[in-house]
Amino acid sequence: MKISQMKKDQLFDGFYLIKSAEVRKTRAGKDFIAFTFQDDSGEISGNLWDAQTYNVEEFVAGKIVYMKGRREVYNGTPQVNQISLRKTREGEPNDPKDFKEKAPVSASEVKDYLEQMLFKIENATWQRIVRALYRKYDKEFYTYPAAKTNHHAFEAGLAYHTATMVRLADSIGDIYPDLNKSLLFAGIMLHDLAKVIELTGPDHTEYTIRGNLIGHISLINEEITKVLADLNIDDTKEEVIVLRHLILSHHGQLEYGSPVRPRILEAEILHMIDNIDANMMMMTTALNRVSEGEMTNKIFAMDNRSFYKPKY
Repeated sequence: MKISQMKKDQLFDGFYLIKSAEVRKTRAGKDFIAFTFQDDSGEISGNLWDAQTYNVEEFVAGKIVYMKGRREVYNGTPQVNQISLRKTREGEPNDPKDFKEKAPVSASEVKDYLEQMLFKIENATWQRIVRALYRKYDKEFYTYPAAKTNHHAFEAGLAYHTATMVRLADSIGDIYPDLNKSLLFAGIMLHDLAKVIELTGPDHTEYTIRGNLIGHISLINEEITKVLADLNIDDTKEEVIVLRHLILSHHGQLEYGSPVRPRILEAEILHMIDNIDANMMMMTTALNRVSEGEMTNKIFAMDNRSFYKPKY
């Protein structure tokens, strides 16, 4: 049974990927394993009580297991309980890639769309910068997640998030003609590109040392500096400065990692579109993991709020 199909108090069985497995101790000093299980429809947590040494050695992150249990809700949080686990046998599902969430649109479709939209960047300088960086990170951009845990945290999530933002910008630009669509498209296409440097990749995603200590906003600014030198583009030109401003300000607030706040129309809209798409992904992901009439887990990146799934 898929995780997204599980209902409250329902017995289930099936094959699942162990996304994480952490050995902890009860108040009585006994070991248990706190798991997060995953399939291509979502993830759910659960504990294996009275864990033995062989359990700790066998059931580790990255392994596929056959699990039986009951889907319950504890303190408003869906979880699996009364679980029994075993390793997979020959002939049973055993490829972790089959159990990971992926973008709802294929990477090739996303790539085709973004390549078409590149031609709509009418400013030659902006288009040259974007094309140079997309050529450099072509493979990584279309496979990496957009985040480790928050929004679009799945294979090819980075490109999918970028393409969705471009679609939103294209529509918003039709409504508000004062917006420079070319600038907005270029800023969106570059704003998160350095996630391919900040993160390790789509499998067991972690932050790199540069990701932890520098961050993707500063990293993409460094990449743009290199491209400007390679293409012999004057970095004091206004068209270059405003593009960099969009990227540097896209988190909106200094306390959220941007060195400057948005100060032009396109920068403000980029920040807002980024939030719309990120928040929609976090909310819909959480809502897809609960049944009608239930509350989601608290979403840390959305002020630690939980959301209700109506029965209508």
